[in-house]
Amino acid sequence: MPSSDLHYATIEELAGPIRRREISPLELTEAVLRRVEALNERLGVFITVTADQARAAAQQAEQEIKRGEYRGPLHGIPVSLKDLYNTAGVRTTSGSKILADYVPTEDATSVARLRQAGAVIIGKTNLHEFAFGPTGINPHYGTTRNPWDPERVPGGSSGGSGVAVAVGMGCASMGSDTGGSIRIPAALCGVVGLKPTYGRVSRYGVFPLAWSADHVGPLTRSVRDAAFVLDAIAGHDLRDPASSERPVPDVSEALSGEVGAMRAGVLQENLAGVEPEVRHLFDAAVETLRGLGLKVEAVSVPEGRYAGGSNAATIFGEAGAIHQRWLGERPQDYGADTRSRLELGAMMPAAHYIKGQQARSAIIAAFEPIWDQFDVLLLPTIPIVAPIIEHGLENRVRNQLTENTRLFNLLGAPACSVPCGLTSAGLPVGLTVAGRAFDEASVLEVSLAYERASGWTQRRPPVDRA
Repeated sequence: MPSSDLHYATIEELAGPIRRREISPLELTEAVLRRVEALNERLGVFITVTADQARAAAQQAEQEIKRGEYRGPLHGIPVSLKDLYNTAGVRTTSGSKILADYVPTEDATSVARLRQAGAVIIGKTNLHEFAFGPTGINPHYGTTRNPWDPERVPGGSSGGSGVAVAVGMGCASMGSDTGGSIRIPAALCGVVGLKPTYGRVSRYGVFPLAWSADHVGPLTRSVRDAAFVLDAIAGHDLRDPASSERPVPDVSEALSGEVGAMRAGVLQENLAGVEPEVRHLFDAAVETLRGLGLKVEAVSVPEGRYAGGSNAATIFGEAGAIHQRWLGERPQDYGADTRSRLELGAMMPAAHYIKGQQARSAIIAAFEPIWDQFDVLLLPTIPIVAPIIEHGLENRVRNQLTENTRLFNLLGAPACSVPCGLTSAGLPVGLTVAGRAFDEASVLEVSLAYERASGWTQRRPPVDRA
């Protein structure tokens, strides 16, 4: 593998050569840090870069592998973290002014598990303030820019993580997802984004947006890479009250990409309002999967129309409660966009929140027979392409960005966004594969099959020609 290509290599491509000591973790880390130095100022990806710590961790990984103490596919692999993951001794801002100087004393559980797997943490990525928004526009640390068109948003709230993976600033990045914040930037930046089942991955040490809808998971350059990260971070954690005690299978080892015995439903309600080019690419992706033997049919779940209101009631109500003290003591330290939304949440009547949860229960009940019929569901991740930055704070645009993603936060079901093409303007589009709770295996199986057949995850943004 040419050294000039190292920063774009996948974890799967790197793991073997690293284990055989054909590629040095330090060499790989330096290649990634050079990439950060070259592009970060232009794209606004990182809030904090931990270059010295990364080099030290890479050197340690190199020595461990030399002694025959190889830990697995993440050993020596550079990854980044959305800047709401606690990192011992390194500030964790949550994209805010309020926590600008907050330095945790311990790692979040998922960060500790990444380190245990041998991953090299290179820094903390930019995000929508307190993760409360789908665009990545941030008044405190600058707006992250989409590498396919810097005049457009990268999606949010994990925008920095999506761009980092898309342009080779690390092989993976950890994001969070309360209404689509992993899958939206994955779709708009042309990478893979996996939201695991609610409770599959511990949220301990990750600043919350809404307790009952928060998920954490990876953005990567390939489906199998997402499985590698999931294998490392999944599992029960006593410190997260929502953490599941269900056994965690070794997902990456079992993936084959064979889908001939599987059934998929195309959610009809989520095709309304989809832009023509996005719809064309989605339909082509469905036909590709049909050609691979996946049995596909249309399915309608009318109760899904309540997802927008239920998700809004959940997020606004819970976020308002989380921020109640700061809204009273430090309102001037919030950006205008985030402050206005949090104030709405803080004033939400209890009856509205309760009605939102009743609607959520109805949606969950309506989907129970659907999971008996189908292994996975298919839909466009986002019904539109990446909007230009100037339009990013419009309510209309925010609603469009989350239109197809928020449902699976309410369901707590796993969902993966995979690149499924480029529009005539060269902008990425994402295909979502979603499944029943705790069945990440089926979601990733179908995602892998499509990835192999289409090759879209191998496309690179034109940032180097800019």
